[in-house]
Amino acid sequence: MSTVTRTLRNLWRIGFKEYGHQMQYMGDTKAGVLVGKDRWGNKYYENLEEDLPLRTRWVDYKDKELDASHIEPGWHAWISYLVDKPPVEDKLLAVGVRPWESKTPIINNTGGRAAYRPYSTTKPKYSAWEPVAKPRDGSSPFAPRDIREGAEFEAKA
Repeated sequence: MSTVTRTLRNLWRIGFKEYGHQMQYMGDTKAGVLVGKDRWGNKYYENLEEDLPLRTRWVDYKDKELDASHIEPGWHAWISYLVDKPPVEDKLLAVGVRPWESKTPIINNTGGRAAYRPYSTTKPKYSAWEPVAKPRDGSSPFAPRDIREGAEFEAKA
């Protein structure tokens, strides 16, 4: 959470539209320089004038689903402060340089509906217990009884 003066200063720098966007998706306001864009359309920003350490780089996701697996490896290294140069400036972090790299982005689907689930051909070592309910015959002391069953009650005609 930022202070009121910092929020107002960032509102003045970025404008009302971007202010509303950042408050809705990040919950904080930040003003900085656009460093680059990746294949998914995510935008990466940096603000070296920020007073708070390790809060000078951030990503603005293209989709509303905020998922860190949508960050490419080179951008992940830059945003995590592992390297100083972003992938647009560093040729080793550039995407598509290596022949084994995919030209199209591949999203990590772990935890989602499209996650990989292996099919096992081996018999399980144990089986889950499935309780079987015994049919009720009314012999329970807690079974509801008709109070008119005794001899003291006669059916009225």
